[in-house]
Order: sequence, then C-alpha cells, then structure tokens
Amino acid sequence: MQMLTTSEYGSGGTPLVIAHGLFGSGRNWGVIAKRLSDTRRVITLDMRNHGHSFHDDDNSYHALAGDIAACLAGLGSCDVLGHSMGGKAAMVTALAGTPIRRLVVADIAPVAYGHSQQHLIDIMQSLDLGHIETRQDADAALATQIAEPGIRAFLLQSLDVRGKRWRFNLNALSHWMDDIVGWPDVTGQFENPTLFLTGAESEYVTRAHRDTIKSLFPKARFAKLPGAGHWLHADKPREFEAAVRVFLDAPD
Repeated sequence: MQMLTTSEYGSGGTPLVIAHGLFGSGRNWGVIAKRLSDTRRVITLDMRNHGHSFHDDDNSYHALAGDIAACLAGLGSCDVLGHSMGGKAAMVTALAGTPIRRLVVADIAPVAYGHSQQHLIDIMQSLDLGHIETRQDADAALATQIAEPGIRAFLLQSLDVRGKRWRFNLNALSHWMDDIVGWPDVTGQFENPTLFLTGAESEYVTRAHRDTIKSLFPKARFAKLPGAGHWLHADKPREFEAAVRVFLDAPD
C-alpha cells in the first residue's frame, strides 16, 4: 500500500493527525500545526491526488479512510482533525472502527451536498501551463475566470510552476466529484467525543443535520466560530486553534 506524504511538528503528548480538504494540502495547515505542537506531536497529511502524495484512480472515501488508517497505525492513542473532504474521510475512518481518541470535524456534515467544484477543475485543466513562467502569470490567467483572489491563491499553492503541472490528479478528482460532495454508504457509530466545529457564516453544517450527526456520533458537540466561513481555520486561525485545543485537552 502506498503511504501518504506527511509533515510532522513537535513531539510527545497525544498525536494529532490533520486531513485537509479538496484542493488543499498539508502545507495549508502548517501554521496551526506548529502552534498546536507546543504540547503534542502534530502530523499533517497530503491526501492522495493532492500535494506531494501519490496519484491514484480511486478517490473514494473508503480509499481516503484507508490512507488515514494506515497513517494512524503505530501511533497508539491519537486524535484526528479533518476539514471538508478531509473531515468526511476522517468520519469514515472513525466509523470503520479505526482507533481514534477524539475527532474534530471542521465545517462539514456526514451528508451529500448539491454543489460541485467541477468548474474549478475545468478552469485548471484549461490553463495553458506552457506559457506560464511565474506564479503571477498563473494568477493573471486564472483571474479571467476566477474573480476571488483568495480562491486563486489557494489553488496556486498547488501549482508547480517550474514543472508546469498541477500537483492535483485533476482527472481522478473530476471522475469522483459526485462522490466527494456526496456521502458514502456507511454504518456503525463512533462512540468517542467528537467536535463539529463550524464557521458561523458557513451553511455546510446546519441544525437540520444534527439528528443525522448524532445518529453516527452520539457524543457529538457543536461549536461555531463567529466571523468565519467554510475555511474557518484560515478566516479565524487563533480562534480555531483555541477551540481545538480546549476540546482535545479536556479530561476524558
């Protein structure tokens, strides 16, 4: 089995493994990982078909959960934090019975959503990288189709300008897009404490989702970060870090 590329911060304490969302990478979590590593070992993952990890035709949640479980093996008692796609993968990992002490799910619910990110894949695939010499060139080219500077900057973190390639496996992500925004057929319950931490300005997790969440995660707790949207860890990094720290450090 191929292993995910990881980055590690700190040592000692209960390890925390962080799984990023769609179009992200472990690099996006470096600042928060470094801050949380003052009391624990923190491991950030590049999920398959992202960052420096391997490319594979299978981007199902069962495959992503298998990758996370392989990374957890040998860590002993550990915690897991997942955002968006990574949050769904982390939930499937926990529901499969993988030993996890505490779980943090950032701004996602165990439900299927009606939106798609296929348009971003189409835009990235249409970009003629042969004429791109600098990141500024790429930003200018993307700006003709993506107005939001923040989204462009986020995507461009995974552009290898010198190699003239995206680090994403765009074909696989496109093929699995319906599944990525969906939710797999899973059963069981995760009986350990779980925090569903959401952005107050995001609509990804609503009160209508709580019965479904509680049926799978009976010890679920809910918290919102004021002024934060779906990328709550980027919008309010200090508040996000503080909420995660309080939850993970609480007595069992």
